[in-house]
Amino acid sequence: MLARLILQSAILLVVNAALLFGAAGTLAWPAAWIFLIQLSAGGLLIGLWLARHDPGLLAERLSPTMQPGQEAWDKLFLVIAAFLWGVWLIGMGLDAGRFHFWPVPIWVQAIGMLALFLSLAVVFLTFRVNSFASPVVKIQRERGHRVIADGPYRHVRHPMYAGAALLFLGVPLLLGSWYGLALAPLLTVGLAIRAVLEERTLARDLDGYADYAARVRCRLVPGIW
Repeated sequence: MLARLILQSAILLVVNAALLFGAAGTLAWPAAWIFLIQLSAGGLLIGLWLARHDPGLLAERLSPTMQPGQEAWDKLFLVIAAFLWGVWLIGMGLDAGRFHFWPVPIWVQAIGMLALFLSLAVVFLTFRVNSFASPVVKIQRERGHRVIADGPYRHVRHPMYAGAALLFLGVPLLLGSWYGLALAPLLTVGLAIRAVLEERTLARDLDGYADYAARVRCRLVPGIW
């Protein structure tokens, strides 16, 4: 499993780097290197922690994005999400790496780096309490799937998506791309749509989820939505 973790992490790093640096037309882009190192190292460290403390969740996270029992709409969503991620990175590479349309102050980039760190921290806290945090929408009956209401789930119903929203904010700030920041709300809306659709599946098929949703009212942002 460790070999698969390292291989998938390396593939993701290479793909993201190719999209960013290919669009930028240069490797001399320090912010992109910081982003790639921060994202890849953070993801790998979380994966290594899972290998020791929750190998079942790590196996689930390393599984293909198209799985038996997965909702059909979710398969389409993940294809669209992968496409939009690529377009987003390419656009930021063109904006901040090649043409430098609207420079971003260094202190703003530092805020982006902090937001990305917080995003990874939220993901880690989520994995610590939820062994069923699959990358796809399905009920994991073979693993004894149950409702999780501890940790960050006491505050929002989808802490992973909250962490992803922080990533959508932090990455364009770190890379220095106002274009990327302008698209961040669109990507976040996509997450919100998936959250609503996912909850329909959970309320229908997972015992106790409807009661949990009635207690924890907010999906992504405490006290707001």
